[in-house]
Amino acid sequence: MNLEQRYKKLRRLASKVNRARKKQAQQIDILCNDFIATQRDFIKRLSSISFAAHFYQSITGIRDLNSLFHTAGQLIHSEIKSVNIAFFLRQSENFDLQLFESSQPITFEKQKLESCFTPELVDNICKSNKLLNIDGLLAVGLKCSPAVLNELSIIAIPLSQHGSSLGFMLIYSSSQNDLTETELEKITSVTPGLARAIASCKLLSFSAD
Repeated sequence: MNLEQRYKKLRRLASKVNRARKKQAQQIDILCNDFIATQRDFIKRLSSISFAAHFYQSITGIRDLNSLFHTAGQLIHSEIKSVNIAFFLRQSENFDLQLFESSQPITFEKQKLESCFTPELVDNICKSNKLLNIDGLLAVGLKCSPAVLNELSIIAIPLSQHGSSLGFMLIYSSSQNDLTETELEKITSVTPGLARAIASCKLLSFSAD
């Protein structure tokens, strides 16, 4: 084998080695990205679990609805400061409303969002018994000024026990402070326990009467 042939053979071998290294580097990058994504998801889940544990610990033993809603509102505000929270509790022909406003007030028309919620609309939301965004709320009968709706991010989160609706939690903020997926997961992680606490308080109130 002459020198030129040896040189060509070495070039082919070097090219083959380089391709193998590039492929290996790509595989390592994929593995690293998967690991980072897994770690990120784990941290998010851990944060939600920590919030839920603190939430449940804080509402344990509360025996009246006003204190329960006040505590729940404070806990959610401490985690997500930019939101307003309204608890709508279903009644036979009407509803009870508890409102907790953000420390960062939303500037929109004098007509408050809560005033758009009629007994019929509240009943329709409760009957749907599922998470509703603005489009979902409009579909079940929300009638509100477009100027207000354009400025807001709104989510109605059901509060139900054994498939029966007790009411819902309305979370809203300015459209610039839309809830993140992680924030929504934190809130929805505590709604089953909050619904059980509401049912217990209602039962205690009924027994006292």
